[in-house]
Amino acid sequence: MPARSKQQQKAAGAALAAKRGEIPKARLRGASRQMVESMTERELERMASVPRKSLPQRASSQSKSKSHNASKKKRAH
Repeated sequence: MPARSKQQQKAAGAALAAKRGEIPKARLRGASRQMVESMTERELERMASVPRKSLPQRASSQSKSKSHNASKKKRAH
């Protein structure tokens, strides 16, 4: 799953560095701390590899609600 915003891409990069042992996990904060525990190295690589230039600073609330509604429809069927 590619990153949807610059912030998400940056957090994934920090979590990936910690997962690889390049930085201590204690330096992580917020989303990156959760990502390092809940995602595999491959998932983090995929999320962090998106070119930052093509991403908005923050994910829009519309994209969040669309994905949330899509997952609700999948569960209903």
